[in-house]
Amino acid sequence: MKLTLYQIDAFTSKLFGGNPAAVIPLDNWLADELMQNVAMENNLSETVFFVPAANSDYEIRWFTPTIEINLCGHATLASAFVLYNFLDYKHPKVVFHSKSGKLEIEKRAELYVMDFPAWKPQPIEEYPAHLAESLGVEEIAGVFKHRDLLVQLKKQEDVENAKPDFTAIKKMGEKIILTAPGANGVDFVSRFFAPTAGINEDPVTGSAHSQLIPFWSEKLNKKKMHAKQLSHRGGELWVGLWGDRVTIAGQCVFYMKGEIEV
Repeated sequence: MKLTLYQIDAFTSKLFGGNPAAVIPLDNWLADELMQNVAMENNLSETVFFVPAANSDYEIRWFTPTIEINLCGHATLASAFVLYNFLDYKHPKVVFHSKSGKLEIEKRAELYVMDFPAWKPQPIEEYPAHLAESLGVEEIAGVFKHRDLLVQLKKQEDVENAKPDFTAIKKMGEKIILTAPGANGVDFVSRFFAPTAGINEDPVTGSAHSQLIPFWSEKLNKKKMHAKQLSHRGGELWVGLWGDRVTIAGQCVFYMKGEIEV
């Protein structure tokens, strides 16, 4: 069986920036084990598969090299990019149905705007011992959680200079968002560590912003914000909070189209 694979850099306007995703359109679902093996072989933070559903909608699933996850932003953005630019999709919005509910993506000029659930993290008092040491930071301003552990630091430089111990983080069994207020017109910055999912540091993480947006919206008293993820590749997002939903917008760049045989 032959499958078409597109590799797309998401949340960037420059090739080799943002977060690369492998996008594989399907006519029908493959066996879970096969999709997981393909994701492992691709060895990107996410491989995304989607199949046609009713009313021009699609069903969508995401796999890291080691597990299936319930929500992924950059690979969803990349999927919409593939539909509009390679698969002749003509509708004003793409609607994906996922394990996290309905996800809508609208193309606005060069931006792709995603409508995702808002996951407001709650403060927690008891968190893993040696958390600051494992993250390679000196001081933690607060710890919160929804799906992932959100660790607030005081300033952008603290996030930039963090030196995480991925072995120690993996032992915690947590995915960790590191965040702080931004500078120079950026509202907030972040990094994302997920060695439990086979990803030491994710370049740009849309799903983490389902937590980050309501968190910073409340702290900054703003509905619309500009965010950056401070990975080596870097990523830029324009985000907003609208009740129990968030919008996450970014650009994509095409890198490769190929064929795999399984």
